[in-house]
Amino acid sequence: MAEGPILVTGATGQQGGIVARYLLQQGERVRALTRHPAKADALKKLGAEVAAGDLTDKASLKPALRGVRRVFLVTTPFEAGLEAEVRQGIEMVDAAQAAGVAHLVFSSVGSANKKTGIPHFDTKRRIEQHLRESGLPATILRPVFFMENFTAPWMLPAIRQRKVVLPLAPDRTLQMIALDDLGAFAAAAFLRPKEFLREEIDLAGDALTMPEALGLLGKEIGAPIRYEQLPIDQAEQQLGQDAAMMYRWFNEVGYNVDIPALEKRWAIPLTKFRELVTTEAYQRRLQPKAA
Repeated sequence: MAEGPILVTGATGQQGGIVARYLLQQGERVRALTRHPAKADALKKLGAEVAAGDLTDKASLKPALRGVRRVFLVTTPFEAGLEAEVRQGIEMVDAAQAAGVAHLVFSSVGSANKKTGIPHFDTKRRIEQHLRESGLPATILRPVFFMENFTAPWMLPAIRQRKVVLPLAPDRTLQMIALDDLGAFAAAAFLRPKEFLREEIDLAGDALTMPEALGLLGKEIGAPIRYEQLPIDQAEQQLGQDAAMMYRWFNEVGYNVDIPALEKRWAIPLTKFRELVTTEAYQRRLQPKAA
């Protein structure tokens, strides 16, 4: 086991949280970096050390990286904007390099290495490029659409109302990945560095059309869920240009991960959506919270 804790950014978010838990389960020391230490009590109880810090605040990164040789990096444009996300990635890469980090695992997004034209994909492409140019030893993981998105605040109300309207064509398959699978790959990257260093891996575990996915969800909530396609011109007005561009790309190009080859190459079992929706944890997320 490598000396020192693994710094996990975004530790109170979905991706950072699942990665921290997987690492703790493997007996690794975890330093959870978060802007909101009070929200990290659950990780602290599991044995994580909690560090207060912000990816865009250089002064907070230096103490967070003290004694650290491995870093899990996740960035987001959804709070401060696209350029802020790029700064998050660049600041951490530069700080990690200055601190002598030996392995950084970056959670990007599926197809970020391609010129998709999707703004929130392109921010991660720019971070990837900076990471490569830095020479910092790294692994890039590119998760596709998360299966847990169906229980996210922007989608769950429609699921519960049993009618989902999105720009995705009803006959177009969408590749998906479970958060648990991202956690498993990130943990494996740190535990099997000889295999994972310098690798760039797109992650998907299943592929379904929206009606197929909603059919499985409908069985779990006990009622059918209707699907309608939102015309792309209306999508821009209702969802914004960024989201409209993403759905246009989904319809015309889409993710293209060889799922059987991925599972065989890395010997990490991948979750099927029909399996995930039957789990107690997923079903809890589908149910309304008690008043």
